[in-house]
Amino acid sequence: MGPIALRTALRPSGWNMLSSETRGGFPRLQVLDNVDPETIAALLDRIDLARTLFVVTSKSGGTAETMSQYMIVNERIEKAGLPVAEHFVFVTDPKQGALRPIAKKLRIPALDIPANVGGRFSVLTPVGTLPAALIGIDISELLAGASEMADRCGNAEIERNPAGTYALLQFLADTRHGKTIDVLMPYSDPLRDFAAWFVQLWAESLGKHTPDGGSAGSTPLAALGATDQHSQVQLFMEGPKNKCVTFVAVDERATNLAIPRSFADVKELGYLGGHTLGELIAVEQRATAGALARRGRPNLTIHIAKVDARHVGGLMMLFEIATAYAGQLYGVDAFNQPGVELGKQFAYALLGRPGADEAKKEWESLPKPNPRWSV
Repeated sequence: MGPIALRTALRPSGWNMLSSETRGGFPRLQVLDNVDPETIAALLDRIDLARTLFVVTSKSGGTAETMSQYMIVNERIEKAGLPVAEHFVFVTDPKQGALRPIAKKLRIPALDIPANVGGRFSVLTPVGTLPAALIGIDISELLAGASEMADRCGNAEIERNPAGTYALLQFLADTRHGKTIDVLMPYSDPLRDFAAWFVQLWAESLGKHTPDGGSAGSTPLAALGATDQHSQVQLFMEGPKNKCVTFVAVDERATNLAIPRSFADVKELGYLGGHTLGELIAVEQRATAGALARRGRPNLTIHIAKVDARHVGGLMMLFEIATAYAGQLYGVDAFNQPGVELGKQFAYALLGRPGADEAKKEWESLPKPNPRWSV
């Protein structure tokens, strides 16, 4: 999710469809974030293996989806007679995991994911910065913005700590006011995939059992302004009062378009002439926030000066630290994911992975499907 968010935010729109000249000679970035064979096969049949570098990212080296893709690609590279070490880079744990011995044996370059950083917090490590650098993103600026935000978010005064403020507001909205759905709605196409990145960060970090046997965590939801004013905002305005909306507003856009003063005699169109699309989307955001407030629907707006490497790095760090603070407020460990592990163990058992005997027994003890309920 991180590399996709960085590509969308910090490279020109439609990056992979642009010519090499328009991309300044930098490569396309394809992210295989699923194992649907139709998608994988289509991409592998389309690319030129001899001109492709594969970045294999898995901290443990045991992630079934990632490693199955790696094994398929490795076989194709070998069958093509290409030098394996020149077509792969591993991003993995500094010392442990299955990828380290493979890297040593095949002399494949390997970059470190810090041992204390989990996957969803890893975008500002080589997990995100290597792909970003390869496609020409200024990672020095990205990390500088993150560092500046980390300093701001270490302030013990809550009103001077953006991450602390955000975490506390979301925690109180959820636990005291029944706002169990946390909407992130950037009014910026470059930040479209940033919202999806946030969903994983917030959901996997905070959806946990609490020590007293209860459950914690609000449900994150990605939306995009102004697009989703015409799909989701009706629900936000008049549906269940269980949502808190966070807008992300961009003060200065990289480009803008003037709306012509055409059709001045048509009242439905004439008023638009003389404005710009940047002005229109900014007004749409303010109007939506005001409309929600008028209906008693809580919302807040995060302003960033522009969508560039420095500000995106800062925004990512803000949400990562806010997630950690929220974990403390809920009384859960924001850095583990025990709820994911059982499904993994069942998958290992069904695929015949060694050491999954207990999971296999538990799987076999589950109730069998009842044909009565099949329609």
